[in-house]
Amino acid sequence: MQSVTLNKMIDKLELKNLVPEVETDGIVINSPDINRPALQLAGYFAHFASERVQIIGYVEYTYLKSLPRDEKLHNYERFLSSEIPCVIFSSRTKPDEDMILLARKYKKPLLHSSRTTTSLMAEVIRWLGVELAPCISIHGVLVDVYGEGVLIMGESGIGKSEAALELIKRGHRLITDDVVEIHKVSDDTLVGTAPEITRHFIELRGIGIIDVKTLYGVESVKETQGIDMVIKLEEWDKDKDYDRLGLNEEYTEFLGNKVVCHSIPIRPGRNLAIIVESAAVNHRQKKMGYNAAQELYRRVQESIAKNKNK
Repeated sequence: MQSVTLNKMIDKLELKNLVPEVETDGIVINSPDINRPALQLAGYFAHFASERVQIIGYVEYTYLKSLPRDEKLHNYERFLSSEIPCVIFSSRTKPDEDMILLARKYKKPLLHSSRTTTSLMAEVIRWLGVELAPCISIHGVLVDVYGEGVLIMGESGIGKSEAALELIKRGHRLITDDVVEIHKVSDDTLVGTAPEITRHFIELRGIGIIDVKTLYGVESVKETQGIDMVIKLEEWDKDKDYDRLGLNEEYTEFLGNKVVCHSIPIRPGRNLAIIVESAAVNHRQKKMGYNAAQELYRRVQESIAKNKNK
């Protein structure tokens, strides 16, 4: 099961700890979902999703203000004594003294966000969806080329990192070299990122490790990127038939999601960076409704039909 630390969420979402005495170290979140505890704060605890991040918005806040203190304390006690990871208050809300005292007693973090309730919920769900998505690690290089996430794969030493470096020099951005962590955030979307330890580094045989961010600036790197296509580099085989038109798409699969895949044969003199750029732009053009291979096929068919009618 994937998990993420509460401290990481606090840092990434810029949350403020309203009860600093309560330690957040060691608290982990295992569920990508959230809970608005309106029913729990009203005293109904059946089917309570206590493993989720709890978010209190303006509706819950105003309801709590209307409750008699004895009833409110009873519901607070049951709520905060459960196994919740944390409670987040949105911009127009804040905990009262009774909740703060019980949060100290049960060591439950009370956090605050400057976002409105709707914005806060959307951001927490989005962030947790990425962090807790099913994940695999593969060998490859991920680059952002004209907004398209291009995953370059191939045998070790075939030139993946060199192609990525040339793309960076041409104004594109590196996400990760050597190891790509792929997260399945939905049935349609795969997101790639770098392991923390190798982020922004590229290994070039004969030279060693280079820091792309330091050499080429912050505009040359990116932390995450959706994976839109795969390019597999392979040694040229004169006996193999390679696709010359691209009428039929080929796919590769990660975590059950299919991604368009192109096999590129490597020969001396081929400029891999330009080939990758062209593939990315062509893929983007296809997504916008224009397919050059189909257009050529249409023209050929029209020419054949005209010649038959002569």
